[in-house]
Amino acid sequence: MIDFDNGSVIKLKQASLDSADEILPLLIDGEKVVSCYKGIRDFVAFTTHRIISVNVQGITGKKKDFTSMPYSRIQTFSVETSGVLDLDSELELYFSGLGKLKFEFTGRSDIVEIGRLIGEKIL
Repeated sequence: MIDFDNGSVIKLKQASLDSADEILPLLIDGEKVVSCYKGIRDFVAFTTHRIISVNVQGITGKKKDFTSMPYSRIQTFSVETSGVLDLDSELELYFSGLGKLKFEFTGRSDIVEIGRLIGEKIL
């Protein structure tokens, strides 16, 4: 489960949509994966309806925690792009009734596109 008290996830880098194959059984009719970002073992997928975070657990990695965060529960969000010396970008999401969640991305991630997607879904 995502720790909303801590509010941070390891740095994510863009991955192919094939990386999100294991969440396909969770998707509803008409829902599609838009983008996927991977950490060491964990990953986050942005779909047309929600954000799905996958926390791989245990030594073998067979145990996984899937956390679904619908765009409709986001109250506010913040996008911070990378700079010259600070190559990482950040996405902060404030969920109604849950609190703040922060994702950190490597410099090559298209954080502006993620912000646009979230904006389209919540505005």
